[in-house]
Amino acid sequence: MKAAVIGAGLAGAEAAWQLQMRGVPVDLYEMKPQKHSPAHRSDGFAELVCSNSLKAERINSAAGLLKAEMADFSSLCVEAAYKTRVPAGGALAVDREQFSAYITEKIEGCAHVTVIHKEVTALPTDADVVIVAAGPLASDALAETIRTLTGEAGLSFYDAAAPIVTAESIDFSEAFTQSRYDRGGADDYVNCPMDKAQYEAFYEAITTAERAETHSFDERRDVYEGCMPIEALASRGKDTMRYGPLKPVGLVNPKTGHRPWANLQLRKENNAGTMYNLVGFQTNLKFGEQKRVFSMIPALKNAQFVRYGVMHRNTFLDSPRLLSADFSLKTDPHIFFAGQITGVEGYMESASSGILAGLNAARVLCGKETIVLPETTMMGALSRYISDESVRDFQPMGANFGVLPPLNEKIRDKAARYQALADRALAALHAYKEKMGL
Repeated sequence: MKAAVIGAGLAGAEAAWQLQMRGVPVDLYEMKPQKHSPAHRSDGFAELVCSNSLKAERINSAAGLLKAEMADFSSLCVEAAYKTRVPAGGALAVDREQFSAYITEKIEGCAHVTVIHKEVTALPTDADVVIVAAGPLASDALAETIRTLTGEAGLSFYDAAAPIVTAESIDFSEAFTQSRYDRGGADDYVNCPMDKAQYEAFYEAITTAERAETHSFDERRDVYEGCMPIEALASRGKDTMRYGPLKPVGLVNPKTGHRPWANLQLRKENNAGTMYNLVGFQTNLKFGEQKRVFSMIPALKNAQFVRYGVMHRNTFLDSPRLLSADFSLKTDPHIFFAGQITGVEGYMESASSGILAGLNAARVLCGKETIVLPETTMMGALSRYISDESVRDFQPMGANFGVLPPLNEKIRDKAARYQALADRALAALHAYKEKMGL
């Protein structure tokens, strides 16, 4: 028996990891370095192309609960994240190069995994199960194969990445370090405050700045809310940025003793602290416009950009019509999909789907029943969401407590309520694993 996994992103790496742990030989196909998608730059596996944050770490958050559940399945991505983390307050952020290198080394060192560097244009016929984890930027040839296989044209949305600046170019006389509400380390974030006049000038500039043309590989301009370009958000109203990425709440500028009128946070991009990410500043402005407009923020007046923001196409399936909750194709249970192409949104959400796809593919090969985790778990709730046929206007979904069934008892305090949901989820997960012999 043999499995084929197409794509070595977060989902593909997790799928291959789960299969090899169960002794299943895996052919892992990765088209890099021969060919890169419009968004990818490095040759390593599990490349993070947008933010370097894997969201909140605390267990009473949806993102934290998801990572705790994944760790229960020996997640390679969670392991790598803790090995390569950088300071980020209450979030789990990583040095993206070290994160990718760690996962690449682990996968390439697996005796049961054969890495094949080539573009896949048709599903392999020499494997007993196939997992398509090609990501939301599958090559045109593979995308056409998927359309033929599913009989669906698919859905698309645009995703945007934030710029990165050098640490030495930040004007710290205009900035201060503080985590919002003092969560995490005192220097986890560099804050770039603006007063009212500075903010209003910035608003006028960003709403009139010239945007880059979208790539020819997709003509649609549907922007997913979770990665809304900052200029698109600004166009919705004068104060929308101040309630979004530029919100000043939970911060006090020590130079003034007051909360800023608006504030941009910068987060370390690597362990060395030589680069910083403009948090929430995904953008599709032309590179020259990014330099001009973002340099209007006083602390960034001399900013040196090591990467400008980009916008690229993300494609996902109409999964409620196509996939079962075990991530297999309804018309062929030997074909699985994993990652953002299934309609889960976010790095760790993608990785978690890879865990379940890999685990279930291994069970199919062993003649065992596939698993669907309890709906009270975050992983189970997400897998049920992407396979729920009652969903008509299907859109990508990230981890959030809204996808979980409500508690039997009403708890008014939000933190206590979220903790109760997390406790229930982990208890249900452990009971289910014991029942299924996992």
